Amino acid sequence: MVHAPYGYQRAPLPLARETELHPPTSAQAPPRPDATRAPAAAPAAKKQRDALFDNAKFLAIVLVAMAHAWEPLMDGSRTTRALYMFIYTFHMPAFILISGYFSRSFDMRPDRLRRLVTGVVVPYVIFETTYSLYEKWGNDDPGHEISLLDPYYLTWFLAALFIWRMTTPIWRNLRYPMTISVVVSVLASITPNIGDDLDLQRVLQFLPFFVLGLRLKPEHFQLVQRREARLLAVPVMLATVVFSYWAAPRMTLNWFYRGTSSEQLGVGWWEGVVMALGLTACSIVLTACFLALVPRNKTWFTSLGAGTLCGYLLHGLLIKTIEYTGWIDDYGWLKSPLGEVFSTLFMAAAVTVFCTKPVRRVMRFATEPEMAWAFRPDPVEGARRREKVAA
Repeated sequence: MVHAPYGYQRAPLPLARETELHPPTSAQAPPRPDATRAPAAAPAAKKQRDALFDNAKFLAIVLVAMAHAWEPLMDGSRTTRALYMFIYTFHMPAFILISGYFSRSFDMRPDRLRRLVTGVVVPYVIFETTYSLYEKWGNDDPGHEISLLDPYYLTWFLAALFIWRMTTPIWRNLRYPMTISVVVSVLASITPNIGDDLDLQRVLQFLPFFVLGLRLKPEHFQLVQRREARLLAVPVMLATVVFSYWAAPRMTLNWFYRGTSSEQLGVGWWEGVVMALGLTACSIVLTACFLALVPRNKTWFTSLGAGTLCGYLLHGLLIKTIEYTGWIDDYGWLKSPLGEVFSTLFMAAAVTVFCTKPVRRVMRFATEPEMAWAFRPDPVEGARRREKVAA
């Protein structure tokens, strides 16, 4: 089983649409011959994206890429394994939580369903096929099947995001959504026969973070950005790193991937319950600490937060290329401390490039296609356009 990183994904953040203010039409206010025509009102500015979330998305995808770079290097390094465990505790929950937060208004409105298809379903189909073909040919594995029901490598997150978003109206209408989502997550962690279809084991175990995002409000993010929270976040994260160093040789990494049940990990059901609840609590605390330390203002990388889907999907192809070519074994120095630092910086730089606007433009056909030809005209949107033309 190949374990996928979490990161986003993109957890897609749709850009706000531009709204316009129109001057009165002639029917509404016919001008007198001697009257001076008032200038048309200028279009309202686009709604500003919140720099905090773009910063958080970019930093989370960098952590995803770095952790992937460490996977073939950490067997002989307790420090690298500890850092890997530390990052895996919160980078995916942070991504999912932000995805849930920006899914709060999702409903079955036609325009939102179209964005779900073009922004999640289409990239899933394209990259699930791409990764499977690359595994078949690049890794000389002719028996590898292409199956849209069995997500391969990174694509599981897109399948999960589709399921979570489609169930958003349900979670928004439940009286105790968090409690129910945690119960579902715990039950999934002790149920061994869920199967691999759409990676439901992982989808259900990570569900509480998406539901938590649905429940959050802007003031909650303002709370974790307070100075007191920032000061508290540093010692908490440092203490977690120290604990991870102690736990590194004692704890299996499969707990962090959340793709297997307690029975499959060889422990009793009650241990699975304790681990599921404990790891969820730790992930929430560390996610809060991560968000507390994320810059709240615009930085040089803020604009890159809009390109995290490209960074997520393309860096996986780079990781697979390194794996298939055997570079890690051919260049043994990469497993040295210096090599680990080099691999970390190299992957962080690569994923940064993948998030840039030129790469996004090139990949738009696969990650952000418009596909107007595939959908029936939206009568509401058509009415809005007719009103603009008439004005």
